[in-house]
Amino acid sequence: MQVTTRRLAVAGIAVSVLLAAVPARAQQFTMKLSQPTINDVTYEYFKRMKAGIEQRSAGKIKVEIYPTNQLGQLPAVVEGVALGTIEAAASANGFWISLEPRFQVLDAPGLFDSVSHGFKMLNDPDIRARLATWGSDKGVEILAPSLYSPLMLLTHKGIRTVADFQGQKIRTQGGAPIQVEPLKKVGVIPVSLPLGEALPAMQNKTIDGMVGAAAPYVAFKYYDIAKPMTYLPGTLFAAPVVANRRWLKSLGPELEAIVREESRKAEEVFGDWNINDIQSKEEIWKKNGGEMITISPEDLPLAQASPEIRPPLDHEARYMFSRAHDHAKKGRTDQAVAMLKRVVAVYKGTPTAEEAKTALDRPGHNLPLFPNGPAIVAERKPVEPAPSPAPSPSAGPTSA
Repeated sequence: MQVTTRRLAVAGIAVSVLLAAVPARAQQFTMKLSQPTINDVTYEYFKRMKAGIEQRSAGKIKVEIYPTNQLGQLPAVVEGVALGTIEAAASANGFWISLEPRFQVLDAPGLFDSVSHGFKMLNDPDIRARLATWGSDKGVEILAPSLYSPLMLLTHKGIRTVADFQGQKIRTQGGAPIQVEPLKKVGVIPVSLPLGEALPAMQNKTIDGMVGAAAPYVAFKYYDIAKPMTYLPGTLFAAPVVANRRWLKSLGPELEAIVREESRKAEEVFGDWNINDIQSKEEIWKKNGGEMITISPEDLPLAQASPEIRPPLDHEARYMFSRAHDHAKKGRTDQAVAMLKRVVAVYKGTPTAEEAKTALDRPGHNLPLFPNGPAIVAERKPVEPAPSPAPSPSAGPTSA
């Protein structure tokens, strides 16, 4: 009887050990992938990357795809990637500029002759090595630079000549000078909006048009709102996929290598697959009554604009400033200070950058970062005693 009992006990321990070992072999990491669009080249890239990572990691990494802004609008998603609450995301390039000004390079007019030319250039090893440094001090890095599409301008009235731009309120994919200044040169009033807010703005006609691409216009059936879509010569739309660097390192060398390798394999879709998809989307647009317009490059001096700091960039800085204020109210002083420093560094010359400088100076005077925030007392240095005055010279001894 005792032998039987001991055998049962040993068997029970063995089963417990086996059950305890199951979670170690099961999924250990989750990789959330966010994007504002669906049924486009980025969605295809995410699907291929998910299949490759999950198969090679044998269940140690679960990849979840969240299209159509399911994890929030682009400014919040960009911040989520920087903070590590979202592992990776695709976004219109203009919104990554808030983390790293060098992202503006990808939006330079005339930089690439075509999508296929850009795809080849961005896969040059030396260029990829440079891109890998972008955002490193903010804890992020580019997984795929993702040259998405020719830049298309969708408007209610149709833009056929340079004169048609005058006075139009146009949504831009970010508020950096390289996005807004070329449009200002031709009389546009730029309005920086994430893609998720552009659709209702077009429906309500609070904006006259928007900069974007054929794929999201088709995916969200913009042809039911406006028909004329104008190709802007010499301009291409980048939508980089950016990942949180700390999360990648947390995977360990083997799993990190799998993520990077499968990302590069999936990136092939930005070549021929993407070119065919762009053509397909343009055909769908025309089948649904949409119009395709091309302005002659000679008539559109977008590449000659000189970037200057303007109010739309300050709007973007104001968003970051407000986030810093929220962090301070919740007692997250370090995050508030880091965000204010980012505003000062990235949005130099804007009124909000000056406000951020003032806020950063306040703790040095024993004042809170913000007038209604918690007090942040500056560290006091010990006050050294003043030196004793030197004795006055004596005229000599006196006689009693």
